[in-house]
Amino acid sequence: MPPVRERDALARRYAEPHLLQRLRTALDEAGLDPERLSCEAVAAIDQLHVGGRRASRQLADRADLRPGARVLDLGCGTGGSSRLLMQEYGARVVGVDITPDYLAVARWLNRATGLAGACALMRADASHLPFGAASFDGIWVQHTFMNVPDMDRALAEAVRVLRPGGYLWLHEVIRGEGDGPLSLPVPWADEARHSHLLTREALEARLRAAGLQTLVFEDISQDALAWRSKHTRREAAGGGIRLSPVLIFGPRFLDMGRNVMENLKADRIRIVQAILRRGDDRSLAPA
Repeated sequence: MPPVRERDALARRYAEPHLLQRLRTALDEAGLDPERLSCEAVAAIDQLHVGGRRASRQLADRADLRPGARVLDLGCGTGGSSRLLMQEYGARVVGVDITPDYLAVARWLNRATGLAGACALMRADASHLPFGAASFDGIWVQHTFMNVPDMDRALAEAVRVLRPGGYLWLHEVIRGEGDGPLSLPVPWADEARHSHLLTREALEARLRAAGLQTLVFEDISQDALAWRSKHTRREAAGGGIRLSPVLIFGPRFLDMGRNVMENLKADRIRIVQAILRRGDDRSLAPA
């Protein structure tokens, strides 16, 4: 497990002070009851990845998820994908994240959307998961591995807790082929040393070495760029937008969003989706 100082530094990069209260106040000002919410109403503050809720659905629709499947949401953030998988696909989800403030928000939103009973949440590091072997039918990973210094260790842990024949569903930022350093800050890094992006070839090699068979691996960068460009224009316009990732990251998110767009345009980063399977050919089915 990484040193406590390193783990806590990562957590601090992802949270603004008084996050929970700020979100509750914003929802109240938007005319919403913070204790009675729909998943759609809070999508702007709980889908903290390029492509938002649409990208999550796109991957989940191809995941062959069956009601009752046990899913680990690795790096669950504020819990948006966990709630999507529970509400629309009937999964039983355990969400883990390294950021306590995100987990507090996830617990609140699970209660407010009536989904608390279908989800367990805990603080854990991807490189040291507190679960037994073969605990899950599937592992959901969205924009998480880019934060992990020791990818081999994290993949070994993922495979360990995934049952034979289980799936890993991946939506990730990778390194593109464009020249030059990343434009910073971006949501996952304020400094270059905090970004752990791999090229597609390097990522696929590590996935294979970990014992995962690739079923689908697609570059969705053009769709991601169109989505990010639209939202960058909307965020720059400001106006009546009350709910956005700015509430999570603070005013610096405006720069982060622009930099993600510029990095995509320059092919310094790419966005991929993948479906991988561990071991044998058994279909995903609840035990």
